[in-house]
Amino acid sequence: MTAPVIRHALPHDVGELNKLDHLARLDLSEERGGQRLLDLVASRTNRWFEDGVATLVALIDDVPVGFLVLKLDDIAVIESVFVRIEAREIGCGDGLLGVARSIAEEFGSRRLEAIALPGDRETKNLYERAAITAKAITVSVELSGPSN
Repeated sequence: MTAPVIRHALPHDVGELNKLDHLARLDLSEERGGQRLLDLVASRTNRWFEDGVATLVALIDDVPVGFLVLKLDDIAVIESVFVRIEAREIGCGDGLLGVARSIAEEFGSRRLEAIALPGDRETKNLYERAAITAKAITVSVELSGPSN
């Protein structure tokens, strides 16, 4: 298999990016805490090129197989990262993170942050390889609301 190419997304990538976003959201919905994260992070469908956002795409043989959305600010935030399962373990995620880090540094961000779900060991490993480590853990419990 060819090594992945990482580049900024282009307008002609939108159709494939929308498909990848749909797959990413399906994957998240099956993870512990996934629905909460889906509630916090809106779908990117047709919103890939907003101001202050860098959207990267990973390609294998010119076919998009993954993406990363980076919100640029004083603290740059990886809003989402996803690689198709059949394209994992060949450097797509590492490549996306490496380029995202460079973009954040060039922008002048002082920190890079991301969210990983509690049971998502693949994503945690990806972030840890890039020296992105846990700084806080959010815990929660569903409440029944006020009694009548």
